[in-house]
Order: sequence, then C-alpha cells, then structure tokens
Amino acid sequence: MPHEAFIELAVREFSQLKRLADRAIAQLPADALFTQPGPVDNSVAVIMKHVGGNLRSRWQDFLTTDGEKPDRNRDLEFIILPEDTREKLFAQWEESWATLFRELKPLGPADLDRTVRIRGEPITVLQAISRQLTHYAYHVGQIVYVARHLVGASWQSLSIPVGKSAQFNQAPAKYISQTEPKDNAAGNL
Repeated sequence: MPHEAFIELAVREFSQLKRLADRAIAQLPADALFTQPGPVDNSVAVIMKHVGGNLRSRWQDFLTTDGEKPDRNRDLEFIILPEDTREKLFAQWEESWATLFRELKPLGPADLDRTVRIRGEPITVLQAISRQLTHYAYHVGQIVYVARHLVGASWQSLSIPVGKSAQFNQAPAKYISQTEPKDNAAGNL
C-alpha cells in the first residue's frame, strides 16, 4: 500500500472505531455508564476514561514528545473519582479523540518513517499508528460488549444482525467508500 493512502486509511479506521463506541454508548441508559458487569470488571465509564487518557498522552504533540506524558497517571484512569461525572468523561472523550485527528490528519508520507517514542522506546510513526489502532479496537470491543450486556434485549445491532446476513448480502454497504456511517435495514456501520 502506498504511504499516501495509509494516513487516510488510519483516519477512516480511527473514525469508525469512535463511531462504533459512540453508538454503543448511546444505547446505554444514563445510569448504566458507571455500572460494572462484575466486581472486577470495568464499567464503560472506566474504559472511556482510560481510552481518553491514552489518546491524550499518545497524540498530544505526537511527533515531538514521548507518547507517555509525565503528567499521565494511568492507574487513576481505572478508578472513578467523585469528580468523574458523566459530563466530564464525555468532554474528555471528545477532546481526546479530537487531539488524535488534529495530530494525525496533517501527516504525510515522509512522516511515516520518522521516529517517535513511547515510554522511551523509539518506533516509527507507522508502527505507532498501527499500535494505537490495535489498542483502541481492543477497548472499543470492550465498550460494545459491556454496553450490549447492560442493555440486554433492547440492544440495537451495530453490524449485521443475526438472521439478516442473506438480506444484507443482497445489497451490501461499501466499507471503503463510506465516509459517514449509513444506517440501512441491516444496521450496518
């Protein structure tokens, strides 16, 4: 794949991950955001707080500072404090994703071979982007799973619902050409 296409691809994939998480979170009743499915499980709020902290740390001044910022307290990202209100978590979530897109979109082909550092380890920009795509996909999957568990029978599928594959395959949505999610009868992204 040419380098010119990789940044566009990464922006699209990060955007789709954010939309997937947002659509899952939107289905949660307001009081369920902080609900832990089990005693040692993370709530959606905790996962959002952690992803937000990671996004800010990794992407703020992406090319010029270490991706593990000295002011980050990763362990606190897994603890809901009294000041961690719904409003604050959503503001941090939106601001942190905006930081990623603000830093990623201007990058060009020559930047992909540049070196950045995460926790002092030198890696290429290409490797850093791939690493973060994997990390956020992992946590978005957690958000979807926990949200679906908490919503229960009223869950609206975020992809092709069971039993609707044949119908979807009659007129599948184009994955690559989509710039915005299109809700169709199958509920596809």
